[in-house]
Amino acid sequence: MFFLSTIDHQGRPTVSYKGGDPGFVRVLDSKTIAFPCYDGNGTFYSMSNLLGNCQVGMLFINFEKPHRLRVQGTANVNDDDPLLKEYAEAQLVVRVVVTEIFRNCPRYVHRYKKILSSEFVPRSTSETPLAPWKRVDDLQASLPAKDRARVEREGSLISRAEYEKYMTDIVSRES
Repeated sequence: MFFLSTIDHQGRPTVSYKGGDPGFVRVLDSKTIAFPCYDGNGTFYSMSNLLGNCQVGMLFINFEKPHRLRVQGTANVNDDDPLLKEYAEAQLVVRVVVTEIFRNCPRYVHRYKKILSSEFVPRSTSETPLAPWKRVDDLQASLPAKDRARVEREGSLISRAEYEKYMTDIVSRES
């Protein structure tokens, strides 16, 4: 996992979490790394930011053995990158030409241990569960046709109130 910093259309910095299975960020050569863009909330916020301003910052944190690594570079977003076929369900591939890499002092990094991988990370070995928010009845008109068809096929439409209860239950279980 890493945090991706981009600049929005108003010149404001913003940060997004990017996660995947180990190896989803790839070092392609001494100056280039790549990562996939998976299905998110449908706004393509980070990706559209990169189309307007290709400057990125990436922050990698190892919480088990405190370590931070910062990467600065210029990004290119591509929907027909040759790597696309190597990432299950990826919609785009981002290649970053690295302009600077530096370590950060790890002394304020809290120690955490990974407990469980997300079931929503796309894998070629299984179908990725549909995000629960995509099942909400009053959001259906905003979804891509493939998501609407899947909800209809699986018969799993829920109300906004049911979704809010689901989210409350998750937070309660995990706290």
